[in-house]
Amino acid sequence: MSSKACLGPRVNCYCIAPVVLGERVVVSQGVHLCTGSHNYNSITFSLYAKPITIESDAWICSEAFVGPGVSVGEGTVIGARAVVIRSQPRWMVCAGNPARPLKARIHPKAVDSHSGDTQI
Repeated sequence: MSSKACLGPRVNCYCIAPVVLGERVVVSQGVHLCTGSHNYNSITFSLYAKPITIESDAWICSEAFVGPGVSVGEGTVIGARAVVIRSQPRWMVCAGNPARPLKARIHPKAVDSHSGDTQI
């Protein structure tokens, strides 16, 4: 886990493959990070494992599910209870089941010149 990244209470980190967290990543309460599943085409439902990568400045909101092989892009916000089964792009707000990009997120370094407030 990188510097300043955190896992909230009750996060289920099922890590039979690596889970990589970038700088300043927040994984909120009750999130399920699942690096393994079963091949439903196999007669024995064989287990497979694929890593999860959550890039810097991303936030995974409460009770979201992030599945095997998913990469969450830098600065992306994954909405509460989203089901993330495909990689999500950088600097987007993503939500739903399955999760999909809904709108762009403004980079925090983009400062409103009138008020001095950071736009998020």
